[in-house]
Amino acid sequence: MPLFQYRVLQADGTIAEGQFEAANRQEAYRQIEHNGWTALGLAETKTGASKSGLAAAVSSFKWPGSGKVPYRSLEDFTRNLANLLAAGVPLARTLRLLSHEASHPVAREKWLAIHDMVIEGSSLANAMANLPETFPHIYVAMVQAGETGGFLDLVLGQIADFQSREKELKSKVMTALIYPAVLAGLAVCVVSFLLVFFIPKFQTMFSDFGAALPALTQFIVAASNVARHYGFFVVAIVGSIVYMVRRWFKTEAGRRVWEAWVLRLPVMGAVSARFALTRFCRMLGTLIGSGVPMITALRVARESLGNQILVDTVSKSIDRVQQGERLSASLADCKDLFPGSVIEMISMAEETARLDKELVRLAATMETDLDRQLKTAVALAEPAMLVVMAAVIGLIVVGMVLPIFTIQDYIK
Repeated sequence: MPLFQYRVLQADGTIAEGQFEAANRQEAYRQIEHNGWTALGLAETKTGASKSGLAAAVSSFKWPGSGKVPYRSLEDFTRNLANLLAAGVPLARTLRLLSHEASHPVAREKWLAIHDMVIEGSSLANAMANLPETFPHIYVAMVQAGETGGFLDLVLGQIADFQSREKELKSKVMTALIYPAVLAGLAVCVVSFLLVFFIPKFQTMFSDFGAALPALTQFIVAASNVARHYGFFVVAIVGSIVYMVRRWFKTEAGRRVWEAWVLRLPVMGAVSARFALTRFCRMLGTLIGSGVPMITALRVARESLGNQILVDTVSKSIDRVQQGERLSASLADCKDLFPGSVIEMISMAEETARLDKELVRLAATMETDLDRQLKTAVALAEPAMLVVMAAVIGLIVVGMVLPIFTIQDYIK
């Protein structure tokens, strides 16, 4: 069993140090609270005999995705944390209460970890920064701004509202992509069936034909042979290539290439840019409305864009704002992200001192426009996928039937 070294404030006001055994850090904190002490520090000094062999492997095994906190749990945590802090409940007590009430085991573990780090003297933002798989950088940046400005409860409430709208917007995007993805999968299944089961029946007839086949038919027969005899190898090779390409796209250079390519796509490029602009405007308006200074708000909102090409462009605008230039003028050069109409609305909002409200209203308007653009993109994608499917299947059928039309010439 682990051995913990503690430093506590006793009920009579004296500080005491010592050590005791506990199953884990949470159990150690429970022992401290049971004694009526206030924890000032807690460190694990010794670990009991470790498991080995199959027992260790079983105890350390986690199902894929089991270490992630559900999006709904994170949203509830943020909103409840904001409400309890606004009611005057101390931060440590709030975190302890939320960890007890968490229904998801991973969420309970994460909230307890944050509680432990806060008890040991860490700020809430720094504690969250140690759990990047749960708290994104933009989340931590907003919490840090709230702690610095003394309005943490307001910022947390704004984060919860932002998470709710963000989830709704992403849900619309995923829903719009379902049907095209189903069509693409169906096309792959149909072509695979034709190559593996349909074409070999014609191939037997062609082998008895004794004449030269058209080039298209020869190509289709060769593709069928590859699919039947080397299909698994082809899938493995394609999978390896996809894996390596994805790994490369996660690097700095690869991500920039991918994001620049996405922005240049005919329809999805505009949708991607509008999605980034919606997030940026809502985040910036939220932060400014919460009292965050302009430069800090711009730096935090910049991280919400999700596209490094656009982040670099906005970074140049932030430098110009620091030099005293107006926000609308500094953003005017970001033509890939900010249309002229948006710049004009931001300019008018600056003149009337309603920048925060106008940015939030603009984000809501753009969400509606984004929904319409998504429907348009899906409406174009569906017939495009059907045309591709019909073209591929039709090409295979023509390639198989083409020798039959020439059979009479060979008979003569």
